[in-house]
Amino acid sequence: MAAGSAGRIGGGLRCGALPGPRPSGAAADLREPRGGRLIGLLSQIDHHASAGASPWHGASALGKLAVAAALIGVGIASPSLLLLMSLHVVAWGLVLTSRLPLRIAVLAAAYPFLFLALFLISRWDGTAATPLFLALRPLTASLTVAWLIGTTPYPDLFAPLSRVLPRQTGDGLFLTYRALFALVTRSERLGQALRLRGGFSGSPRRRLALAGEAMGTLAVHGFDRSQNLYAAMLLRGHSGRICGCRHFAHRSAADLLSLLVIAGVAAASIFFWRAP
Repeated sequence: MAAGSAGRIGGGLRCGALPGPRPSGAAADLREPRGGRLIGLLSQIDHHASAGASPWHGASALGKLAVAAALIGVGIASPSLLLLMSLHVVAWGLVLTSRLPLRIAVLAAAYPFLFLALFLISRWDGTAATPLFLALRPLTASLTVAWLIGTTPYPDLFAPLSRVLPRQTGDGLFLTYRALFALVTRSERLGQALRLRGGFSGSPRRRLALAGEAMGTLAVHGFDRSQNLYAAMLLRGHSGRICGCRHFAHRSAADLLSLLVIAGVAAASIFFWRAP
């Protein structure tokens, strides 16, 4: 081989590592769609419910449902701002002791503000007590629900509900929660495909027509997915009840925490019910 061709292979190719692939301009700037924040938040909470290791994860779902019902029920019926503030502190204590990431807890608590802001402005009478009174109820409820679903896997969460509700209603709630993640993920991918292909450009009439077609596609996908799921359940011996398990009611030492919280809520109600 000639000196000038050193380092080459017959055919003119030079030895050495091939250059890495360069991302295309369109794909390099892809961002997570804004509509994916809610489903991402729910996914993180659901993952924490199954993989968390706080004392609340060892408590029974029945006891935690009783805690949530006590907090939300007393919060709705409370005529006292001081009692509402006490319940809100208890809700934050539940969230912090559950080791739920603070960012997720803050986002879960902030979602009611999207619907609450206009109502607070319309009902404001110039005092600080009125907006606090109106805001603490939904904020306490959202924190309590975030703690509940962040420490309880959804099969354990829906199992006791299926004992109280009609069978079709309980099974429907179970399947709806399970299918929510897949359906919203499908809608995000569909919206991303429309955006990349110029679906959000053009006249309002064209965009409205494309939005209708997208909704129809999602509806057909939902029906098809439900049929496939039901067929798979029949093949696996579906007996008419999705979750017939009873481990949601198994007692443990962690259930003492639930009893302590319920006792604290009852004591706060007795002391602060007539407070301003």
